[in-house]
Amino acid sequence: MSININDREYEAKIGDRLLDVARANHSHIGYFCGGNAICQTCYVKVLEGQELLSPITEAEKAMLSEALISEGSRMACQTKIEKPGTIRILTTVEEAKQMVESNPAAIPAYMGKMGWESAIKFTDTIAFQAKREQGEYKLGLWQLLTDVVAGIGDALQLVVEAVQSVFAAKPAAVTATVEPSKAETCCGSNAGNLTCCTTGEGNTVSSEIVRHHQHSTACCN
Repeated sequence: MSININDREYEAKIGDRLLDVARANHSHIGYFCGGNAICQTCYVKVLEGQELLSPITEAEKAMLSEALISEGSRMACQTKIEKPGTIRILTTVEEAKQMVESNPAAIPAYMGKMGWESAIKFTDTIAFQAKREQGEYKLGLWQLLTDVVAGIGDALQLVVEAVQSVFAAKPAAVTATVEPSKAETCCGSNAGNLTCCTTGEGNTVSSEIVRHHQHSTACCN
């Protein structure tokens, strides 16, 4: 099956966490704690397919306000795909990015809203984290450190790839040596034609050389 994350289609399967699918495809999503329901940066908004996902967990109830839940917000590290179908999600970080690009004036209000929704759940969040040593949310220090390092590594990889895409070397222009004396032997009556202006490997040379050929009746090898 496929899942749409930030308007892009990716492959997924039953049982996958939304966070894992997003991370595997380098989607724009936060996961500083490595997906352990601590940092609250992996919020996503489910635009379609809420019924295909796992029920809201205890961790989500502790960290997500009723207002955010009613808007379709989930924690990607806590949400799994349970049924096949159409699922569309928008990550919170991508939502903020799009807002900066399209309507930056709305950012202060957006930040204020998200800050308020976090504040009203502060005590519930602290209580949840305090009792983590029990039950399914028990977390070992080594596992936490490993997950955090993996999360940071993925983030650094994205930065490197972004820098490389900006500064990647452009393909060198095809060049050729013009030898007017060979015009008749290599081009015959087609001298100056684009069809005969090719390199030894059969690649058409630059338009500048073609224009030169048209004036000099030369061809390239």
